[in-house]
Amino acid sequence: MTPHRRRGVWSAIAVAAAALVLGIATTCLMAASGAFHRTGPASWRAHSTRCTAPAVKGSAVDVTVWDTGRMRRGPDWPAPNNGRPGWYGMGMMRLAAHPTTVPAGRVALRVVNAGALTHEVIVLPLSADQAAGERAIGSDGRVSEAGSVGEASRTCGSGVGEGIASGAAAWTTVTLRPGRYELLCNVPGHYAAGMYAELDVTR
Repeated sequence: MTPHRRRGVWSAIAVAAAALVLGIATTCLMAASGAFHRTGPASWRAHSTRCTAPAVKGSAVDVTVWDTGRMRRGPDWPAPNNGRPGWYGMGMMRLAAHPTTVPAGRVALRVVNAGALTHEVIVLPLSADQAAGERAIGSDGRVSEAGSVGEASRTCGSGVGEGIASGAAAWTTVTLRPGRYELLCNVPGHYAAGMYAELDVTR
């Protein structure tokens, strides 16, 4: 091997080693900051970093919303949810509720936004033949909110607002009759990207 080629090999090894060290350091920093925990499926157990919902008496449902922080819109992107037209979420978006079954009556919803984007939670009844995630999506990337029985979208507050900021909490209390309900985020594109969950209310 010529000296010139030997220098090239050592340069490539040095670059690869530097990239590896940088990747490990970045991963360690993210783990130390709790970034992985905040976007995990069990993050409903974590408290908001900005504010926390007040304690409640009776039934409560803890809801966590999260994302990878990337959204794009355009006709050239494939549509999620069985090819329905509209917005497309570039990256995972989820809404998780715990518990998923509560008794009828007053129910407190406590929402934590563990994602990078602004979110909200709307409560809509489900018909007998309807499943969560099957609502028609309009050209604006949203579903109809007709029949809504409640909403948590005020950063560090109760009820309707301008959306729940990243790292913040929101809450609301709703009165639910027995039946099936859908908890969803209706920020444009978020429902299509997977932000919905079913809540069952028993007698």
